[in-house]
Amino acid sequence: MSTTPLASSLPLSPAALPPWASWRRLASPPLFEAWVARWWAPLALLGLPCAVAGLWLTFLVVPADARQGESARLLPLHVAAAWMSMWLYAVMAFWSGMALVWRGRVTSALAQAMAPTGALFCALALVSGALWGRPTWGTWWAWDARLASQLLLLLLYLGVIGLRAAFDDERRAARLAALLALVGAVNLPVIWFSVHWWNTLHQGATLTPRGASMEMSQLAALVLMFLAAWAYAAAMTLLRARCILAEQRLAPPRPRPTVKAWR
Repeated sequence: MSTTPLASSLPLSPAALPPWASWRRLASPPLFEAWVARWWAPLALLGLPCAVAGLWLTFLVVPADARQGESARLLPLHVAAAWMSMWLYAVMAFWSGMALVWRGRVTSALAQAMAPTGALFCALALVSGALWGRPTWGTWWAWDARLASQLLLLLLYLGVIGLRAAFDDERRAARLAALLALVGAVNLPVIWFSVHWWNTLHQGATLTPRGASMEMSQLAALVLMFLAAWAYAAAMTLLRARCILAEQRLAPPRPRPTVKAWR
């Protein structure tokens, strides 16, 4: 009988995966963890120069706006954070639906891992919007349609995180959090179209199919900040999902409840 352990026979190394390997193979937690170990650091390193260059353009190169003054410099950071908060929620809802249908550990871990990063970007969008709105609108907060729907998005993120931590039963917690994520996805089109559906204080879209209504250095800063946000979100999501799977693997098995037979 061969004494080779089973773990050594699995293609755990990313280099062992053939180039034609289907992405479906990453549904295996060992293969997924090995793939994440290879790619999360390059993604994080990719975001660093984009963030430095984007912040340099934002605060040192982009000219002040003729109407809004120096506060308009926050536009690249604010818009990139708002976009990423909505994008992450959409992807989190997608993986939540996949986890409900296929009941895979990797899909559930990805949905769980996106919530803290999405909440971070959502909070950053709200804070930068308040710093922008104080000199422009004369107030830190207004019950504007887009601001209120963005706040609701943050509460949905916190609700998903809270449901994951509220139950000892991992499956029940994942199922309830996935359902909340799917229901909350209705809020995404409300955020996006709020400036068109209602008369709000928030300005309209600065990027349209016809072009960009902004200065070129500001557009370059926005693109760099979005790339930095995307790279950071991807790296942190993958790393957090890997940690979640490792914790599940190392957790001691839960004892099954025993039922006493009546005599």
